[in-house]
Amino acid sequence: MRETYDEQQAASRLRVSVAAWRWAAASRAVPAADAGPGLWSRAVVESTDAEAIRAALPGPAGAWWAAERLTEALGTPLPRCRPRVTPAAIGHLARAGLLAHLGGESAYPDVHPDQVAALARRRDLPAILDRHVPLGPDQAAVRLGVRRIDLDHAVRLGWLTPTTTVTIDYKHHGGVTTVPLYSAEDVALLPVTRPSVDWHALRATPAGHRSPLAALNPITPAEDVMFLAEAARIAGVGRAAVVNWRRRHADFPTPTGGDDVHPTFTRSTVVAWLLAHDKIAIPSTLPTAALHLRPTGEAPRRFQLADPRVELSDDPEGEDRLTGWMADDGTADTLAVLAADDASVSRLTAPGTDPIAVPGAVRVIDRFRPGSGGLRVTLAWPSSLRGHAAQTPAGGVVRHALPDTAPTAACPCTQKTCGGIIPTPSCPEHGTTAEPALEWHPGGGLRCGYLSRRALLA
Repeated sequence: MRETYDEQQAASRLRVSVAAWRWAAASRAVPAADAGPGLWSRAVVESTDAEAIRAALPGPAGAWWAAERLTEALGTPLPRCRPRVTPAAIGHLARAGLLAHLGGESAYPDVHPDQVAALARRRDLPAILDRHVPLGPDQAAVRLGVRRIDLDHAVRLGWLTPTTTVTIDYKHHGGVTTVPLYSAEDVALLPVTRPSVDWHALRATPAGHRSPLAALNPITPAEDVMFLAEAARIAGVGRAAVVNWRRRHADFPTPTGGDDVHPTFTRSTVVAWLLAHDKIAIPSTLPTAALHLRPTGEAPRRFQLADPRVELSDDPEGEDRLTGWMADDGTADTLAVLAADDASVSRLTAPGTDPIAVPGAVRVIDRFRPGSGGLRVTLAWPSSLRGHAAQTPAGGVVRHALPDTAPTAACPCTQKTCGGIIPTPSCPEHGTTAEPALEWHPGGGLRCGYLSRRALLA
């Protein structure tokens, strides 16, 4: 009588599939191997309920199916700069212990559908993929939001180094090919660790145009150094903060050159230190802007623009612009149609600026496909119409209420040098009773300054 069983022998003894036994072992439905690595004693096997094991795995899921489920979990349409999950990624997740390998090839394993569903529900799924799933060159280009030629230049410049390779047999289409794989974390960090590159411009370079990276010369790791000022720029703090970190933390990287006043440090060691001390984070997605557009006589419509850039004019006769990326699925066409019908921006929330509102005259002035996926959209409006949204639960727009350019007997409010007021209860003279009369504009900002200068000249 056999005294020990491996997974195949145990499955045969109970007349269940090997995949079912593997799932039982991975989910702790059977005790851990007690007779050695991958071996169970006869007592454990014979005491196992075969029917319960069969019921726990009605049928394993293939790697292709699992990859599609995780891709769907990332969002529909797929967020910009986020490549699809491939069947090979399921193999990496299984080797990381996040999915149980129930059968099939190790590179493309069969897995449990319930375990895939649980992984898909995790809010940190993008971070998990970045941490455990390397990217091929084409996937790395998607993750950066650039063309493949731009990614090749980043490799040429020494900014990315393969962590491993994989051999792919294309059979009748070129034979065996060795493909480099890159750390997804390293790829995602490039826009953070290379702040001197205009990533907005690089991502917007149309197909067929020369890469902005082509003019740069490669450097060796020993030459890839930075000053404290650039470390501060990467971390989004002032130089004094980095000087303080260096003084307080004994493990701060040692200078490799420079002088006592302006030391230089190896870029990779500084980046590793910033990551280890939570001074920077790996971007899981691009920043987004929320645009609430209100067509004339209709309810507001919400649009999302990835990697937004808001350019506010200093000239009251000029115009403001908003540029961002949208899925190429017809959403941009809807936005253009609504904007052409004298629509207003009831609220625009974007990183780096206060919430903005614009009463009418918003239009789409540019749409183009750069060759790296997605659609870049640019909206514009007269800068004189811009107003900042009030920070209240009900929203609203900060507007000056009286058409005075200086305090007068009719307008004794002295809170604003232009003579108008922001209608809030904090003003004892006006409170919320004043009726808006002046055009919408940032309180104390562009329009106020323009009116003050005009009053002085008069």
